Amino acid sequence: MNFKPLGKRVLVERLEEETKTSSGIIIPDNAKEKPLMGVIKAIGGKVSEECQCLKEGDTVVFGKYKGSEIKIDNKEFIVLDFEDILGIMSK
Repeated sequence: MNFKPLGKRVLVERLEEETKTSSGIIIPDNAKEKPLMGVIKAIGGKVSEECQCLKEGDTVVFGKYKGSEIKIDNKEFIVLDFEDILGIMSK
């Protein structure tokens, strides 16, 4: 993959949604919502001071209707502005 976001943008790969509930009920594909969490795969060149804490491999939470979806090497990614990232998940 050779994609480098421009400006204040990041490339994020969405995390997979659970297919079962905790009680074992299987969720059909048409009832699933796209997850609002993903892993940063690439960071743009113009990093502001407030966004220097972001790095590749971080798991982030982002807004529901934010970003532009793209497909690279048959994988789906989302390109987000730094401002669309709501926070970083810690382990």
